[in-house]
Amino acid sequence: MKELDVLWDDNPVDITEEANFIWSIANKLRGTYMPDKYGDVIIPMTIIRRLECALASTKDKVVSEFKSDPNTPERVLCKHSGFEFYNTSEFTLKELCNDPDHIESNFLSYISRFSPNVAHLLNDDDTLNIKSHIKQMNKGGCLYNVVKAFSELDLSPKTYDSIKMGYIFENLIGRFFQNVDAGQFYTGRDIIKLCVSLLISEGCDDIFEKGKVITVCDQACGTGGMLSTAYSYLKHYNPDAVIKLFGQEYMGVSHAVGLAEMLIKGQNAANFRHADTFKEDCFPDQKMRFVLENPPFGTPWGGKDAKDGQEDAVKEEFKKGISGRWGAGLPGIGDGQLLFVQSAIAKLTDNGRAAIIENGSPLFTGGTASGESQIRRYLLEKDLIEAIIQLPTDLFYNTGISTYIWIISKNKRAERKGKIQLIDASNIYHKLRKPLGNKKNEFLPDDRKQITKLYADFTENELVKIFDNTEFMYREYSVMQPLQRSYSITEDSINNLLQKGTLNKIYNESAVAEFENLLEQGLELSTKDKKKYDEFIKSKSLYESIITTLKDNISDKKWLSPEDFAPVIKQIFEKLNLDKKLIASISDALSVMDKEAVIQKDKKDNILYDKETKDIEIVKYEEKIEDYMAREVLPHVPDAQWFFEENLSAAKPVIKVGAEIPFTRYFYKYQQPTPSSELEAKFIELEKSVSARISKLFGGN
Repeated sequence: MKELDVLWDDNPVDITEEANFIWSIANKLRGTYMPDKYGDVIIPMTIIRRLECALASTKDKVVSEFKSDPNTPERVLCKHSGFEFYNTSEFTLKELCNDPDHIESNFLSYISRFSPNVAHLLNDDDTLNIKSHIKQMNKGGCLYNVVKAFSELDLSPKTYDSIKMGYIFENLIGRFFQNVDAGQFYTGRDIIKLCVSLLISEGCDDIFEKGKVITVCDQACGTGGMLSTAYSYLKHYNPDAVIKLFGQEYMGVSHAVGLAEMLIKGQNAANFRHADTFKEDCFPDQKMRFVLENPPFGTPWGGKDAKDGQEDAVKEEFKKGISGRWGAGLPGIGDGQLLFVQSAIAKLTDNGRAAIIENGSPLFTGGTASGESQIRRYLLEKDLIEAIIQLPTDLFYNTGISTYIWIISKNKRAERKGKIQLIDASNIYHKLRKPLGNKKNEFLPDDRKQITKLYADFTENELVKIFDNTEFMYREYSVMQPLQRSYSITEDSINNLLQKGTLNKIYNESAVAEFENLLEQGLELSTKDKKKYDEFIKSKSLYESIITTLKDNISDKKWLSPEDFAPVIKQIFEKLNLDKKLIASISDALSVMDKEAVIQKDKKDNILYDKETKDIEIVKYEEKIEDYMAREVLPHVPDAQWFFEENLSAAKPVIKVGAEIPFTRYFYKYQQPTPSSELEAKFIELEKSVSARISKLFGGN
């Protein structure tokens, strides 16, 4: 692997002044737009000016070519423009201001003469819909002032490269959507550079080949910041590489901004789609060398909070099994992060690598049989997780929560096979001089160099732990004690019977009260509830007779086996003519665990075990259950027995092997509590200080 210069292109990026200036133009919209709608104009106008500045040096040549032959092929016009787009109008924003009386019609004509890919971007109802805003601004009398202000901005690629322009766009979008979810738009370039640095620090010798085609994908690409940064990074290390960027983005405005930047980079507009990744993979036949993603945290894919059609689409894809995008399983409907992880893996080439930013939830959420647990289990069994790096808090613009980079690899180097590397980088950062939203911390070049070295060295130390994959897998065992129960008829045992609801099928007091409350309100019961209510009323006398009979037979006597108690309970209820199943249920409810009682067995003389004593024990995958029992259970409960109840062949499979990655547990450092004597001395000192102040305050008179 070539030695990488991680210090390149790392001058701090501060676009506050530029973004504030652009946003100040919004004052000209006052009266025509409400403040929360300013972004509907500011963002598309910024895109138009950005594209116009990019085309400035070749515009005359394109216009001349088109005037001489209006049928000139698009590819020829693109060649003349130097980009994957063009504009054949003689107008510019500055020229539009020379004819204020016709500025609306001229502006509409101007944007219609962009190449089809840009014209669609500007005019589509789901993205920018600039035509409607041109008309509204003209009607409100502010169109000329807005156009003039933007015509004076220099937004050329030479002045603002894609990274700096990306910051400007994201700042504007952040003001437009002031209440976005955590992580929705902003991924600082310092974080993205770390992701790329980690990805290409090993297993990537091929990317330095002359003319190498490198595919990079982001399925939650926002404004394209990750793709732009990856592009710049890869071009820095291999100027001869052919880098093809692919992106999908659900938010229309973000997609529009990103597409504009992709076009300026010479990327194919067809590879940057306005689409919902939960619903579709826009590039099913294209595998990716790299995937970089920061999917939204805690975004539901199902239930009432999901977007239309998402749940159906996800479940339909799931039916494809392992050949689909999420064959490992479906996480809970409230968070789709592990769907993005699976989809990223499905996109990778056989030597592909991915860096995905997640919050802590995908590491440990869910019980043993949950979708989350089984997805983690799949990733571990397939040896796909190479490393997980904990990042500092307060690193993102609109959330201060703890986040993690997952490094996914389909071709681990030999030393890494079957292992996962955990890196605690939570304290490797520098403070910003001035916070930007929630972002108070940042990665400087030396920070990135340190973290990348920790990763590439693959050596354990205070900040690095290396484990076998199976460290994070476990089996779930049930542990029960032999069935030993004594039987009695006492106030306590009768109350226990009532609390268990043993007689609820005969008469349910709470259900009857609920039904009668509805009837008192003049409401009608459903046919089903009416039938149930009538049955309860009819059986009430039997219920009361059972309770009365039990209370009439209260005693201190205790029976140590069901065989001894059976004739007693049968005789007690003889006059009520109860069926055998009900008597057996009542008998069980009157019993309690009792180590003095007889150990119960089945007809084959096998010991029966008491389900009421059932405990769940989580045992590491590689540990023998016998060793675990001897160490953790039997010293406390000598007659306990373990059971592994997994049954994958059942109609509804019972799963008892799970996985979780409790990251912070592995880096926990015990802190000695302050000695009580020291605390006592401090309290006494404080008490004396308070007393002295009170005395001074009130005793001075």
